[in-house]
Amino acid sequence: LCLCLPGESYTKKAPKVPRCPATCSCTKDSAFCVDTKAIPKSFPPGIISTMVNTAFTTIPEGAFSHLHLLQFLLNSNTFTMIADDAFAGLSHLQYFIENNDIQDLSKYTFRGLKSLTHFAVYETFPFHSVSVESYEFSGDHFVAFAQPDSGFCTLYIWDHVEMIFRRFHNITRSAVYCKPVVINNTLYMVVAQLFGGSHIYWEEGPQRFIKIQDIDTNRVRKPNFVDTFLLDDEWYFVVADSSKAGSTSIYRWNSNGFYSHQSLHPWHRDTHVEFIDVGGKPHLILSSASQPPVVYQWNRNQKQFAFHSIITELADVQMVKHFWVRKVLYLCLTRFIGDSKILRWEGQRFVEIQTLPSRGSMAVYPFTVGPRQYLILGSDFSFSRVYLWDDLTQRFQPFQELNMRAPRGFSLVSVDNKDILLAASFKGNTLAYQHLVVDLSAK
Repeated sequence: LCLCLPGESYTKKAPKVPRCPATCSCTKDSAFCVDTKAIPKSFPPGIISTMVNTAFTTIPEGAFSHLHLLQFLLNSNTFTMIADDAFAGLSHLQYFIENNDIQDLSKYTFRGLKSLTHFAVYETFPFHSVSVESYEFSGDHFVAFAQPDSGFCTLYIWDHVEMIFRRFHNITRSAVYCKPVVINNTLYMVVAQLFGGSHIYWEEGPQRFIKIQDIDTNRVRKPNFVDTFLLDDEWYFVVADSSKAGSTSIYRWNSNGFYSHQSLHPWHRDTHVEFIDVGGKPHLILSSASQPPVVYQWNRNQKQFAFHSIITELADVQMVKHFWVRKVLYLCLTRFIGDSKILRWEGQRFVEIQTLPSRGSMAVYPFTVGPRQYLILGSDFSFSRVYLWDDLTQRFQPFQELNMRAPRGFSLVSVDNKDILLAASFKGNTLAYQHLVVDLSAK
């Protein structure tokens, strides 16, 4: 027997999904709020990052408890008071506050949190750059920048007293990539240039670099990237050539200099080369503007790299970088148009496990700080995003957004108990970020 009364309905309505607050702009996982008079009471589900330019001066107890997934919170204001347990319930919070002048901070403000971690601007270099490489030599830490405006390959040295990088030396002009390599306690610098050919320099003494070799301009016409690697106790470097008529080329060291060893698939406008060892077998992964990434495998009998396979059918892959997590090999493929991909080695092939939004990305960089595995994806159109590896899900989770203009390369320097991430910027100042961990266990 079913009794239906007029005007009554037994259909259960689905709960309403909270909308983005009127003073905020929201994406799938972040919210940016401007001139907010109070902390919004509701956000769409899944928000893990908020940036708030506030018009209020106090943060009450449990102010963000409705954002239980929140990892990154940036406020820009002068707060007069932050209450006890203001961040209660935020077990995932990694980074809290920047650009503030807090006048009243209780010792119980951060109760329940063990630490807060974030990247903060440490040093600003007043020039554009298209590549950055860090290296150690004679007990010192150096960084080499390729500057598109001046054309210099500029070297900076770490000052252990002032705790900053200071200018050390300039090499040549028209440099687009500067790659250091130390062989038998001697420093060499491979300087790839757009005009006048590419060259190899030898550091004869402090701040004295002498050109010792030219690179064949018939092979390398438009260099885009340089990498070095040690293979069977011999040193090599490879230049990715992005011209239509050029060819990615490998050079081998023979005690007197680097000499041409092999050319790889001409006419493909390569943008990046990654050297990787898979199961004891050396490989090169070539990213190209005209085809999906291809793999070349080393043949020890012939001492040559031979075409092996195509990783994926994805086009527009600007760069491929590899990293290891608990002895498992992964690749990150970054794309300028479309999403970037994380692939895992399954013994016979790479399998896609994650997609990361990355429109406008031309640079990716996996790196570790202590036990933490990070990945930064640069962007020409929005904030560059840092991801943190989650051991539980075996996936990257969004960690922090960094404001840099058209990044083209990254490098990590660990010195004097500081971990500094350098970012080469094509359209803005080159930046150095420090990885900071604030211990809250005693608060």
